[in-house]
Amino acid sequence: MALRRYIIERDIPKVGTFEREQLRGAAAKSNEVLRQLGADIQRVESFVGADKTFCVYLAKDEGIIRKHAEISGFPATKITEIRTMIDPTTERPG
Repeated sequence: MALRRYIIERDIPKVGTFEREQLRGAAAKSNEVLRQLGADIQRVESFVGADKTFCVYLAKDEGIIRKHAEISGFPATKITEIRTMIDPTTERPG
């Protein structure tokens, strides 16, 4: 089964003020849980705002994303499956 792409919005108060070491610790915790869950979920990248993070994941379904959130302690406030992607080159003919 192919993994699908998701964006996870996480409400984390003041995350934008976290020091590098705090962010490193959060990444380590997330990676530890990802290893436990196996090949059905992968983190691609994360973006940090003032009070939220936006994480791009590949996963078999929303359930495993929720399981990651539960085990890691990082909320999955909103999970959105990405159906397709567009970029500036999308306007060009195929």
